[in-house]
Amino acid sequence: MNRLRLALVVLAVLFAAALVAALVGFTTGRSTSLSANAKQSRAVPSAAPPAGVAALQNAFVSVFRRVSPSVVQISTSQGLGSGIVFDSQGDIVTNNHVVSGFKSFTVTTSNGKKLTGKLVGAFPADDLAVIKVSAGGLTPATFADSSKLEVGDIVMAIGNPLGLASSVTEGIVSALNRTESEGGGVTLPNVIQTSAPINPGNSGGALVDISGRVVGIPTLGATDPEFGSTAAGIGFAIPSNVVTDIAGQIVKNGHVVDSHRAYLGVEVGDTFGSGVYIGSVTAGGPAAKAGIAVGDVITSVAGKQTQTTDDLSGVLAGLRPGQTVKVALTKQGGARTTASVTLGEYPGT
Repeated sequence: MNRLRLALVVLAVLFAAALVAALVGFTTGRSTSLSANAKQSRAVPSAAPPAGVAALQNAFVSVFRRVSPSVVQISTSQGLGSGIVFDSQGDIVTNNHVVSGFKSFTVTTSNGKKLTGKLVGAFPADDLAVIKVSAGGLTPATFADSSKLEVGDIVMAIGNPLGLASSVTEGIVSALNRTESEGGGVTLPNVIQTSAPINPGNSGGALVDISGRVVGIPTLGATDPEFGSTAAGIGFAIPSNVVTDIAGQIVKNGHVVDSHRAYLGVEVGDTFGSGVYIGSVTAGGPAAKAGIAVGDVITSVAGKQTQTTDDLSGVLAGLRPGQTVKVALTKQGGARTTASVTLGEYPGT
C-alpha cells in the first residue's frame, strides 16, 4: 500500500513537471514567434493605399502638373498676386486689385522665367483685368463651364500665396451664387464659395476642377466680422463663365462693351448709415431721367435698404439692365419721396 502511494506520488510529480515544461515551452515559443513577427512588421513597408485613394491622389498630382504651367506670378512695387494664361497670344487674366494703379508688371512663369507685362484693360466692377506679355511658348489654361458646378465638387486652388510660387491647396465647392462685397463699392455677384484655402497672393490664380479645367479665379477670403481676422475655409472665386466673358471683351476691344450689370448713373458717398449721398448725377443717365438730383440721399432700391455704398452696390449687383425699380430718396430739405428708375447698363472702362 505504501509502495503504491509512493508510486502515485512519483507519477504526480512527473506529470506536474511535464506540464510545467510544456507550458514553459509553449510560452517561450509564443514569445519568440511574436518577437519575430514584430521584427518582420518593422521591416516590411506599409501597405499601399486603397485603389480609390490612390486614384484621387494621382488625380491631384496630374491636375497640378497640367495646370501649373498656365499660372503665373504678377508683381508690382506694392505687392504680388497670380494670373492665368488666357490665350496663346500672351494675354493673362487676373484680378483688377492685383494690378490696379499700374501699367507695367513683372510676370514670373512657373519655371522661373521673368517677363514684362503691360496692361490691356480692366473692369473694376467685376474685379477683373487683362495684361499681356510678348513672349511666346506660354500654356493657355482650359476653362470649364462654371454653370455646371455643383456643391461638393472637388476643387484645387493654384497660385502664389504669400509669394510661395506654384502652391496648391484643395477643398470643395461649398456654395454657389453668393453675392460678396469687396468694399469700396465693389460687389461680386454669383461667386463660388470654396473651402480650398485662399491666402494673399492667390488672387488672380486658378480654381480648377478635378479634370484640370479652370472653374474660377480665387479673389478673396472671408473675414470674421467679430475679430476682423480671416475666416479659415471660406474663400470666394469669380466663376469662369464671367471670367471668359469679361476677359474676352477686354482682349477683343481693350475694354468691356457688354457688362450685364445694372447702372444707376450716380456717384455716391456714405452718410454713416443714414443712406447713400449722391455727389454727382450722370447727364442723360437713368437717375437723371428719373429726376434724382445731387444732394439726394438714397435709402432703398427695389425695396432693399441702402445704408452704405456697399449696400447699394450689393443691391444693384442683383439687378439687371432694363429693370424698372423704385428708389426711395430723402431730399435735401428732408422730404421723402420715391422715384421710378429704369436701370441702364454699367459702362465699360
